[in-house]
Parts: sequence; C-alpha cells; structure tokens
Amino acid sequence: MKLTSLRIRIARVSQRALVIALAGGSPLAAVAGEGGITHILPGSAATLIDLLPTKPGWIAAGAYLNYRGDASADRLLPIAGSVVAGLDATSNAVLAGGFYTVEPKVLGAHYSVGAFLPYVSMDVSASVSTPAGAIQRKDSASGLGDMTLIPVMLAWKDESWQYNALMPVYAPTGQYEKGRLANPGLNYWTFDPTIGVSYNSAKTGLNAAAYAGIGFNTENNATNYKSGSVFHLDGSVQQLLPVGPGLLGIGAEAFYIDQVSGDSGGNTLLGDFKGRTSGLGPVLTYILPRGTETFVAELRWLHETNAKNRLEGDYIWLKAVYQF
Repeated sequence: MKLTSLRIRIARVSQRALVIALAGGSPLAAVAGEGGITHILPGSAATLIDLLPTKPGWIAAGAYLNYRGDASADRLLPIAGSVVAGLDATSNAVLAGGFYTVEPKVLGAHYSVGAFLPYVSMDVSASVSTPAGAIQRKDSASGLGDMTLIPVMLAWKDESWQYNALMPVYAPTGQYEKGRLANPGLNYWTFDPTIGVSYNSAKTGLNAAAYAGIGFNTENNATNYKSGSVFHLDGSVQQLLPVGPGLLGIGAEAFYIDQVSGDSGGNTLLGDFKGRTSGLGPVLTYILPRGTETFVAELRWLHETNAKNRLEGDYIWLKAVYQF
C-alpha cells in the first residue's frame, strides 16, 4: 500500500477519535486497600482504543476481563471484616456500556458522558484468622459489580496531539456481604479524576499515550474500613500497519499504581496498609473504518511485578467498541 493511502486512512481514524476509556467494577484487582483491592484497574485507559472521542454521536462498548492473582502465605490482607493469608483469586468480568459526545464543544473541548455495568464471577480461597485459629476457606460469587459513571469527559484536539480529562465515578451497585471472601462489589464509592495526553501521527502510524489519576475512596459502611487514595499511571506505544481493509496496531503498555494515603477506620490491624504494583505487557489492536462508522477490537495481556500489600497476577483484557 502506498504511504499516501496509509496516511489518509490513519488520519480518518484519528479524526473520529475512535473510543473512550473502558473501565468498570472491580473484578478482584488493583492495589492495597481493603482486601488488597480497589476500583482502579491496570489497563482501563492507556492505549489507542481508550482515546476519548472527538466526533459527536454514540459509541457502544464492551469488554471482557480475566484476572488471576494470589498472595503468599506470609502476606496478610484485610478483607470483608477479616484478616486472611495465602489469598488466591480468579475473576472473570463482562462489561457493557456506551458513550455520547455532544455538540457544540464545552470549554473548547469535545464533551462526552458514559457509563459501564459489569457482571462478575469469582472464586476465592484463603486462610482466615479466627479466635480458634486459622481455617482454610473457599468462596464463590457471581453477580452485578460496581457501576462506572463518567459524567465528565473532555478532549482537546491539536493536530497530532490530544489532551484529555475525565472523572470516572465508581458506584457501589455490586453485591456485597461482610465476612464473605468473594464479593462482586466493594461497597464504597470511588472518585477518580484522570488526565491524559496522546500522540497520533497520520504520517507514520505511530501512537503513544499516557494517563494519570488519583482515586479517592469513601468508607465501607459494612466494615467501617476506609481504603486509602490510589495514584495510577498508564502508558503505551503502538504502531499502526495496514492489514486488509483496516489497520493493525502492535504495541506495549506499562502501568504503575501506588497508594498515597493509608487505610483507616475499623479493623486496621495491619496499619495503614499502603501498597503498590507495576507491570507491562503486549497490546494488539485492529481498527476497521466503514464510511462514517468505526469498529475497534483490542487484546492486551498485562503481567504484574513488584506487588506490595496486594494480590499479584495477570490481567487479560479483550475490548471492542463501535462508533456510529
């Protein structure tokens, strides 16, 4: 394919701005906090498929997330009012949602709103501390997770550069029961102001992006436990190549998550319980433009390293969006 043709196709995709940050629920993931988890998920927003939209209209989006993680027998975690060790968890989540971009612009930016609702299935086992000693327990649960509401999404476009600001809000709509190891919901709110910048070259097909935010958590009123605030940083680099009628993106993503304030409230037997994690992995994207519409699918695998006060494992994301 001639370079000029490639430039035109990449430019058309870039002008449509494709999609939006895909996040929702907490299918047993993230860093520190009660149970070694929070709503903040590595891979929620980092790559080309997570670019905020700059075209008025609707976007339908969905995702599948598989997470498998564990903690060593000497790593204690507070969960649902108990202290456990040797936590092992497997979770599968299906997320569905959509977005709408309005016209005209707001503050010079393209303004969008959106929401996601996850369905979560999980299996969890751990050694639970009791007055009579430690006992081994296994729990399973399936049901609706915590909804993600995104009332503010702003995207400023400047040629190859785009600057983004958004406010995901995680609502405690998921099932939760004190004392149960497996809970689809976390039973507290999280407010996650996030900013990002991306570069998308219509000449070379090179794409790069970085997103940073801080998630602020409210108290779990069932356990009187308040998880600390979490800083998160995600970045990616991708190269677009013409394949068939669309474009294939090959790249990598890296993430870093750090709890910047300690846990507090009831059952803080483990102190402030600050935690952190980091990781990286490959990303594969396919973009199929069809007239004024665009379909995008993406597969990414993210492996955690250097986890502290949390589970450590692997995230497998499969995302799909349709802009019309």
